[in-house]
Amino acid sequence: MLMTTETGIRLSYHDHGEGPPVLLLTGTGAPSSVWDLHQVPALRAAGFRVITMDNRGIPPSDEGADGFTIDDLVADVAALIEHLGVAPCRVVGTSMGSYIAQELALARPELLDAVVLMAACGRSSLVQRVLAEGEAKLIELGTELPSGYLAAVRAMHNLGPATLADDDLTADWLDLFEASDGRGPGVRAQLRLSALPDRIEAYRGIKVPCHVVSFEHDLVAPPSAGRELAAAIPGATHRTIPGCGHFGYLENPEAVNRELIRFLRAESAARLEETA
Repeated sequence: MLMTTETGIRLSYHDHGEGPPVLLLTGTGAPSSVWDLHQVPALRAAGFRVITMDNRGIPPSDEGADGFTIDDLVADVAALIEHLGVAPCRVVGTSMGSYIAQELALARPELLDAVVLMAACGRSSLVQRVLAEGEAKLIELGTELPSGYLAAVRAMHNLGPATLADDDLTADWLDLFEASDGRGPGVRAQLRLSALPDRIEAYRGIKVPCHVVSFEHDLVAPPSAGRELAAAIPGATHRTIPGCGHFGYLENPEAVNRELIRFLRAESAARLEETA
């Protein structure tokens, strides 16, 4: 399904099932379909209405060839929530999707019921900022690196050691990475947003209930960064999922899904008690 915002941006989204609404936000360069294998069926089975969207930069949403800001992505998510009439909504983000959710919690808290921030941080490390800018520059220059090499770099950057130690499993990931198209203008714009500036002090102003989920071997947003983020957000909780890297929601989906459902159900119960 497609919607057009007041600013003329087309956004692609999928709306699954009935029940309390949960909106899932992907990371840099990822289509909404990454949620379909594990998270969408698990959340639907748990009784939630599940909404997924392709962030600006990922077709069939507008690519944003002229560039965009994190505020633009936040406005897109707010527009979709209002378009569907699902406020206050539960939001689950991973990586850049968490960055969007964190900023949305500051800018439009009335739209949110609860937020899960996976593979999240309040500030990126220097090496992560340099890497993101360098990858964006390679795309801008049209530099063609061997697809196998790029796939191997993505694997080392995003997967945990148990996955990388299994050659058969790693081969499947490498095939997936090679097949994915990550060189469009929208991906370049997302890459430049994927490394966070220092927002720790700003996030002390978040009032929405938040749960931060880190992955044990995440090199992009390590558990220490997740704990720092949770400590900054008033009342936020934190959990580390063992044995996986930055793509933990795909590497260890059973553990991740249990954590999502546990938190979302607990927040739903708490909200019912408040209104009783």
